Amino acid sequence: MKKVTYDILKGTSGVPIKMWTRGLPVEEQAKEQLLNISRLPIIHGHIAAMPDVHLGKGATVGSVIPTLRAIIPSAVGVDIGCGMSAVKTSLKATDLPQNLRNLRLTIESLIPHGRTDNGGRKDKGSYQDINTMPDLSHKLWKSQLEQGFENITQKHPLVRKGNTLNHLGTLGTGNHFIELCLDETDSVWCLLHSGSRGVGNRIGTYFIERAKKDMGKKKKDLPDVDLAYLSEGSENFNDYVEAVHWCQRFAKANRQVMMSLFLSAIQKEPSIPPFTAHLVAVDCHHNYVEKENHFGEDVWLTRKGAVRAGKGEYGIIPGSMGASTFIVRGKGNPDSFLSCSHGAGRRMSRTQARKKVTLEEHIEAVSGVECRVDSEVLDESPAAYKDIQVVMAAQQDLVEIVHTLRQVLCVKG
Repeated sequence: MKKVTYDILKGTSGVPIKMWTRGLPVEEQAKEQLLNISRLPIIHGHIAAMPDVHLGKGATVGSVIPTLRAIIPSAVGVDIGCGMSAVKTSLKATDLPQNLRNLRLTIESLIPHGRTDNGGRKDKGSYQDINTMPDLSHKLWKSQLEQGFENITQKHPLVRKGNTLNHLGTLGTGNHFIELCLDETDSVWCLLHSGSRGVGNRIGTYFIERAKKDMGKKKKDLPDVDLAYLSEGSENFNDYVEAVHWCQRFAKANRQVMMSLFLSAIQKEPSIPPFTAHLVAVDCHHNYVEKENHFGEDVWLTRKGAVRAGKGEYGIIPGSMGASTFIVRGKGNPDSFLSCSHGAGRRMSRTQARKKVTLEEHIEAVSGVECRVDSEVLDESPAAYKDIQVVMAAQQDLVEIVHTLRQVLCVKG
């Protein structure tokens, strides 16, 4: 008999929630949020909650939500297509300089990061002059993104205003990062985490409001107004699918540009020998929606803070600053809708972390990692996250670990 490795959360109504959270804390607010989602009439079968599950805006982070003939825009969220890229190089730890500060500063000079000017024209996290942007940004925009953006904005001109092209190849803020890592054989890996930036936020926010309007009087029957959904056959549904898939392409292209810049920064370091990259390359979204078949039905599957883990498929599960990151291979577990966690998951909100974690504690936690150590990154300190080792133990039936990475350099937005 197959051993069950998840627990069931069930309310007085709605579908069950299968939770891979054994040994891990789950906030009561997150459970209530999951139960609210489970009560929607569009849910197919059950919801899956990953080990990193925690309270989110709109819907629970770390949840996998199958919906029939409808999509919940707030469940997909506003960082559409957010995900990870990882590249293994031919370099070894001994090829790196003892002090990585200069390399970190070079990376920070090449890749815009952070946010100022309220995300406006003078935002330091954007390319303020598109003529200074990498050639690859222009190439990918022209070949993969420009026409799609025109099609979307002709119908929905409100999403045009703001940073778009000049965010292609930029990191952002929050939990987005760039890392240089070593694996169990001391091989050097390049990792980064980012999404669709400002344009994804605008499109996500816009269609969340559209969904609320579309539901009209039915909105009052929702367990949470943020769970308003768009139904197949409506104009807004079709336009949202077009826009969300465009954002997912933008996010992947954004990571592609940054990875190119990251590798060029390493090449600029005079003490590092010539090397090859892409010996192993992995790229995966963890905030997105796709049409998939599960338990005999075609569903719109939303992974909000979850990675696809089909049998043999590679994924990336990062810990936190100073903790391990894992390159994994999926086991294709149908109960999780072929999914696994997207990280460690927060155990403190950003506000709580800024109040509880001291700068001294943060410095000790990231000892040995070349990174910023100031009060602005306390909300990203390891103490703010769940223990990644326990997270991995809770999902042994979802993925197998292929490589275990440790950071030696980290750039935060």
